Amino acid sequence: MTSPPPDGSRDRRIEDPSNLWIIHPAGRALLPWAIARHISANLVSVLGFLLGAAAAAAYAQWHDWRFALVGLALSIGWLIADGLDGMVARATGTASAIGRVLDGVCDHGVFILIYVVIATSIGTGEGWAWALGAGGAHIVQSSLYEGERARFHRRVRGLAPVRKMAGGGNPIVQGYDWLATWIDRIAIPFDRLFTNPAIASSVAAAYGDRAKWPMRLMIPLTANVRVYALFLACLVGDPRWFWWFELVPLFVITGIGIAWHRQVEATLLRQFAATVPAAAAPVFSVQPKDINQQ
Repeated sequence: MTSPPPDGSRDRRIEDPSNLWIIHPAGRALLPWAIARHISANLVSVLGFLLGAAAAAAYAQWHDWRFALVGLALSIGWLIADGLDGMVARATGTASAIGRVLDGVCDHGVFILIYVVIATSIGTGEGWAWALGAGGAHIVQSSLYEGERARFHRRVRGLAPVRKMAGGGNPIVQGYDWLATWIDRIAIPFDRLFTNPAIASSVAAAYGDRAKWPMRLMIPLTANVRVYALFLACLVGDPRWFWWFELVPLFVITGIGIAWHRQVEATLLRQFAATVPAAAAPVFSVQPKDINQQ
């Protein structure tokens, strides 16, 4: 098994290859520069959004390969910033519930801008229908995938879900957390295994070996793959191919991946459940920003 990245926040077994070799190394190279200039994680998120907005502006001319290439380059810059904000938050101890939501809003906001710009450039009702459908699919798929990934990272560390970084009375944070953790509530029986210190490490090892496969299947749900797919669709002259990719193949991958992940849980629960005493259900919440960061 390969070693984890320097900050230990992500498991390399389920990482997109471009994260391993391009996006995260670039973020780590920029981290000392950002810290030395007291650039906050939230400011990095906003700067990343601005890079994404510039990419959307470039994609307004998607029919010209040169503008599509500029859009790709700016999108990669946004992905680097999307990883850097989490690195800054971890390095400075400034992760927060608001920062977690800001990061998610910026991520979705970039793609919303891109969809709107491309739909406007197509200028037909059909184009807007494609954009709206794909945009809704994107939000659902990304939210589900981020939840699956957060669970994987927590479980391979042998950790039971605990309440962290609560959003207090902020209704936006509470709503975001509720959407991001609803599958956690389905997974309560399996997560009880981690409340038993005697077997938590064994469960974590067995889980990691089996759950890495459905998680690898779901790698196409990352923002990285969407960025590359959008560029290729524009390069062949029809961005609707990208929207079809989101509406059909990515929905199939989402369904299979989540069902497979639940099947892994059920198998391990049968294997280990006899060793776990009855316990109260753990309290669920979104994990800290470092786990959910790009």
